[in-house]
Amino acid sequence: MPMALSPEHVQAALDALQTGIHIRYLEASTATAQQAAESIGTTQGSIVKSLCFLIAGEPIIVLAAGDRKVSDRALAAHYGISRKQVRLADAETTLRVTGYAPGGVPPIGHAQSLPILIDASLARFEVLYAAAGSPYAVFPITFAELVRITQGQVLPLTDGA
Repeated sequence: MPMALSPEHVQAALDALQTGIHIRYLEASTATAQQAAESIGTTQGSIVKSLCFLIAGEPIIVLAAGDRKVSDRALAAHYGISRKQVRLADAETTLRVTGYAPGGVPPIGHAQSLPILIDASLARFEVLYAAAGSPYAVFPITFAELVRITQGQVLPLTDGA
C-alpha cells in the first residue's frame, strides 16, 4: 500500500500555486461533508467533496458540493459512455491515485496528474472549504480560485443542480 501524502504536501501545492491560502486544522473530524460543515460552522453545500471516480477504468477527480450527489448519468453523458462504465473508486484505488485516503482528498496536490471536473453548483457560495489531506485539515477558497488552481472543467454534475 502506498504511503499517504499529508496536509504538508497540500500546503506546499497551495504555496507553489501562489494562493496565499493557509490550511486550517480542526479538532473535530471533517471526513464527511456534514462533519466538516459542523466543525467549520458553515453550510454543507460549501464543503468541496473531492471524489475519485473511475471512468471506463480511468481515474478522475470530481469536485462537488457537500449537499449534492454526483450524477453518474451526467458523468457518462460527458464522456459519451454508458453509466455502467462510471463508478466511484474504492478506498485503495483512491489512495493509490491521489495519495490521500477518502475523507481527506484535496482538490490539488495529487500523487499523479488527474483530470478534474468541478460541479457548477459550487459557484453558489462565496467561500468554499476543501479537504487538505487529512480528516482534520481544510482550507478556505473561492470558486474562481478553485477553478484556477485545479484547471478543472466546470459542468453541471450533480442531481438537483
